[in-house]
Amino acid sequence: MLLAIDVGNTQTVIGLYDRDAERDGAAAGLLEHWRTATVSDRTADELAVIIRGFLEFGDWDFGDLTGLAISSGVPRLTASLRAMASRYLDFEPIVIEPGVKSGIAILYDNPREVGADRIANAVGAYDLYGGATIVVDFGTGTTLDAISADGEYLGGAIAPGVEISLEALFVRAAALRAVELAEPRNVIGKSTMESLQSGALYGYAAQVDGMCRRFVDEMGESTVIATGGLASLIAPYTSEVEHVEPWLTLHGLRIVFERNQ
Repeated sequence: MLLAIDVGNTQTVIGLYDRDAERDGAAAGLLEHWRTATVSDRTADELAVIIRGFLEFGDWDFGDLTGLAISSGVPRLTASLRAMASRYLDFEPIVIEPGVKSGIAILYDNPREVGADRIANAVGAYDLYGGATIVVDFGTGTTLDAISADGEYLGGAIAPGVEISLEALFVRAAALRAVELAEPRNVIGKSTMESLQSGALYGYAAQVDGMCRRFVDEMGESTVIATGGLASLIAPYTSEVEHVEPWLTLHGLRIVFERNQ
């Protein structure tokens, strides 16, 4: 079995794949998945306890694993995961980093600047849909990535994420308070709570729609895919997003792992 781990700035997503299952869709072969808070100073032993605890829910253990694939935007946790693999597993992990075969050309001025999760998303999106693709990842930041019809990573855009934008607003505006991210009764809010909800949901949906249209102006017609922790919340209010793939990053990790065997 393959353990795929995507370490984000806020949350870490872990997926367990059956390596013998056919790769037919992002969830194909995905036996189980878990989400935990990203804590940058966790040690290798702490990570081992957490991951082993998740595995035990399904009566699995480290001995059932035959592969580990990692994408990480937190260098300290990348090092801790490597140390965990060295101590508790009998194989080396595949980490998306310079030198690892991703199978796609990265047409960035400095390819080393592209985040590992963005590479995994591009790989997964092109595998699932082929052709020109735009990936919108609703995470700590909202990222948009463009993949050409030939499967090249063209570049993208990065904006503050929904949650951190709201947190900044609450810190700077003393009269505002945290609200649940839910659909308000109207776009024109009738209370402060509804106004905040409208700005968050419809505002970010409009931002994504506008950015996607600008991407299409430069690269031509494209399939638009949403992923990330808030994708299922925001995507329904957009007009440009065609598919929601919550496991896109894990799927891309699985492909990169296979390409490096």
